[in-house]
Amino acid sequence: MVLVLDSTLREGEQTPGVYFDKHIKLAIATLLDEIGVDIIEAGHPTVTPEIHASVESIAQKGFKSIVGAHSRSLKSDVDLALQCGVNFLGIFYCVSDERLTTVFKKDLSTAISQIQEVISYAKSVRPDLLIRYTPEDTVRSQFENVINAASAAVEAGADIISVADTTGYMVPGTSRSMYDYISRLKDELSKKGHNPKIAVHCHNDRGFALANALEAYRAGAEIIDAAVLGLGERAGIVDLAQLLVVLTADFNHTKWDLTKLKDLYDLVSKHSHVPIPSNYPIMGQNAFTHCAGVHTHAASVNPMHYESLSPELVGRERKFALDHMSGIASLRYALQLIQEEDHGSELENDILREVKSVGQRGRTIDLPELKHIVDSCKHHKSYKN
Repeated sequence: MVLVLDSTLREGEQTPGVYFDKHIKLAIATLLDEIGVDIIEAGHPTVTPEIHASVESIAQKGFKSIVGAHSRSLKSDVDLALQCGVNFLGIFYCVSDERLTTVFKKDLSTAISQIQEVISYAKSVRPDLLIRYTPEDTVRSQFENVINAASAAVEAGADIISVADTTGYMVPGTSRSMYDYISRLKDELSKKGHNPKIAVHCHNDRGFALANALEAYRAGAEIIDAAVLGLGERAGIVDLAQLLVVLTADFNHTKWDLTKLKDLYDLVSKHSHVPIPSNYPIMGQNAFTHCAGVHTHAASVNPMHYESLSPELVGRERKFALDHMSGIASLRYALQLIQEEDHGSELENDILREVKSVGQRGRTIDLPELKHIVDSCKHHKSYKN
């Protein structure tokens, strides 16, 4: 069973200019819990006192979801996280040769010792704590380094090893395949007698975050990180709604209440000041809106002609937009919806000409406006006769 970790409140706040007030963070976490997200990564308590207070508030709410915190490989970070009462702790430390040499000024064995010491310490304080170790920039680090660090982390008490595609480097179907990477990682850890849960944290720099996450899942990864609107560093990470819908519709997981996604996205968009693009999959305004005449007519007969997902799955409604692309069939369908059918072809053509004229000005016409157009055309026809 795959688990989904939402990182809107941690990775999401690494989006330039995004910050959620404490009461908004609690509201976001509440909706995530109602949706049934498995793990809520509430923040990095060391960053600011305000984040510490928010993580503590969320951890004490009594959610069904597991509440977690982020931590460097430092005992001081662990102490602050555990003070909040979280049940999940994500500890990270990069083990690439280049980073160890130029940034940390350490060799690999020293770094691994530090990782083990911090994980052992956290487990000694909270034996029931779920611990994830992430070799930051996993996929671009030397594979042997990753295996050695991950093995040592598991021996120290880590329950989860997370593969971080920190720069969105992986490309499906190439030598940089996430499927191949996860398969190889699991095999090598198994040879050492280690079978931790495998998580993936995929960035979207090349636009492949969701594809890479699904490749990892197919290879046996059990936890996938995501965020509302795909918020995060640079181009962000996997979009939560897209991930949940694909896992539900295409991989037969049915444990999430997707009808609450719209409320969640509206809340996050409002308070992050990041608009939902109109053509955004699942949550965009146009995601379930049919426009072109041929599409509208066919979809009005059977929506599956031009849909592979039902809007009802996520608590949304199918819509039909009228503009310069509309034809007589789509107009007649819209007229039925507003109970204005059977006006005769002459009046229908007058209405359609007006619809197309408005559409050529870059607007779509909703049903209330269509009613006004009908009334106007009827009026003009009556006084001219």
